[in-house]
Amino acid sequence: MDENTIQNRLATLFQIILVAGVVGALWDQAWFDAFIISGIFLITLLPTVFARKFDVVIPAEFQLVTIIFVFASLFLGEVHGYYFKIWWWDIALHTVSGLLLGIVGFLLVYVMNETERVSLYMKPGFIAFFAFLFAIGVGVFWEFFEYIGDKVFDLTMQKPAFGDSTGLTDTITDLMVDALGAMIISLLGYRYLKRHPTQGLMQRWIRKFIKNNPRLFKKTHHRS
Repeated sequence: MDENTIQNRLATLFQIILVAGVVGALWDQAWFDAFIISGIFLITLLPTVFARKFDVVIPAEFQLVTIIFVFASLFLGEVHGYYFKIWWWDIALHTVSGLLLGIVGFLLVYVMNETERVSLYMKPGFIAFFAFLFAIGVGVFWEFFEYIGDKVFDLTMQKPAFGDSTGLTDTITDLMVDALGAMIISLLGYRYLKRHPTQGLMQRWIRKFIKNNPRLFKKTHHRS
């Protein structure tokens, strides 16, 4: 059994757990939980839908990590209350979100830089900086979403932290760890563009994405 098969089966396992969660919530007549878990399940399908829509091959590792993140943040965090049971749960997940969004931002601008469809060349520093800003920007919009969810729908998405009942500390802490995760990816991405190292998870994902999507990388010249 190859590595991709194992990762795909693990991703399917997490999705099966979500389906079981929907069935359990319906059995208990917990309609709101059933609705939320169904939404979480649909979110886990987004990488596959995106890949088919835009004819892009997404590395199995990235799909698995994304599904695990959604599972941990929404299913365990929101539905099962891990944000309140484990004090570092929110911090850890926001750090991971910064890493994931940094990778997405890096690959997005890297594809634009390497394809013939866009007559534009961006230096490694700008690509890394864009990845950083992309992750931070999405993180800011998520904080907007949390604030609106709490104020309009009376949810508890902003978690009181360190004695602060207003949610301000939670928001600032989330943005700080988002920035930390994004900065790590930006630095790794910059290092890849400048030196093209062969070791490391980031380098492996980038090389695998390029190998699986050759049509996106057709420029014959490469500058550093």
